[in-house]
Amino acid sequence: MRLVDMLAQQRIVANQAADDWREALGISAGLLLKDGYITDNYLQAICANHEQLGPYMVIAPGICLAHARSEDGALKTGASLLTLNPPVAFGNEMNDPVWFLLCLAAEDSAGHLQALMELTELLMDEAKMAQIRLADTSESIWTIIAQ
Repeated sequence: MRLVDMLAQQRIVANQAADDWREALGISAGLLLKDGYITDNYLQAICANHEQLGPYMVIAPGICLAHARSEDGALKTGASLLTLNPPVAFGNEMNDPVWFLLCLAAEDSAGHLQALMELTELLMDEAKMAQIRLADTSESIWTIIAQ
């Protein structure tokens, strides 16, 4: 499955404000919940992982890849994306604050690997990431990702 197949435009929100990491995760996971990709338990598992293991999901400066295990409530493979404005602290000294939050739900361990490779390429593309950071609509972000 490709990244554009996992990330529908209706699950992209630009310039979202959030008071803290928990609210940011709730908004992001809420987009997947609304579309039937996860159960309520999935968000609870993401937050519990953050509390127990620390902010390991903040994988690079400004970037969070939120996820839990499939058995924690992933019903279908999909993703949501928020750009946070202002950026939000997740407690990762090296990589805070987070402005790019991708919430991933995977129904199995292999179906999303192509999308993760494409996501890695996107995250390494400084020009596209700068465009996404400046984008003020979900449509703009979708267009950048779909290129």
